[in-house]
Amino acid sequence: EVQLVESGGGLVQAGGSLRLSCVASGFTTADYGIAWFRQAPGKEREGVACASSSGGFTYYADSVKGRFTISSDNAKNTVYLQMNNLKPEDTAVYYCAADLTGWYPILDATQYPHWGQGTQVTVSS
Repeated sequence: EVQLVESGGGLVQAGGSLRLSCVASGFTTADYGIAWFRQAPGKEREGVACASSSGGFTYYADSVKGRFTISSDNAKNTVYLQMNNLKPEDTAVYYCAADLTGWYPILDATQYPHWGQGTQVTVSS
């Protein structure tokens, strides 16, 4: 069974930083697509960034370019989302998601069949 477990969320002031982690388990696929999404109250789920698990490819939503960095440690089956210069509008539940068929520069939730439970990020002004 594929499992994705996020951690690292919390409360931070505007301008601060957080690093989210997502540990993947339950499969042996060597290279796959991994993504971060977020959902704020009353809003649709939004794609933030995606990457190949090998780390060779990344893709970002315009709203986070230059502030967020997605990276992966394939040996640890862990993907990270480094979030800098956080803004109140970044407040949301952040989810990691996986597509074991491969990596595509797509931030569409329907592309990813496997999801974690989410971690809350709150940015105060």
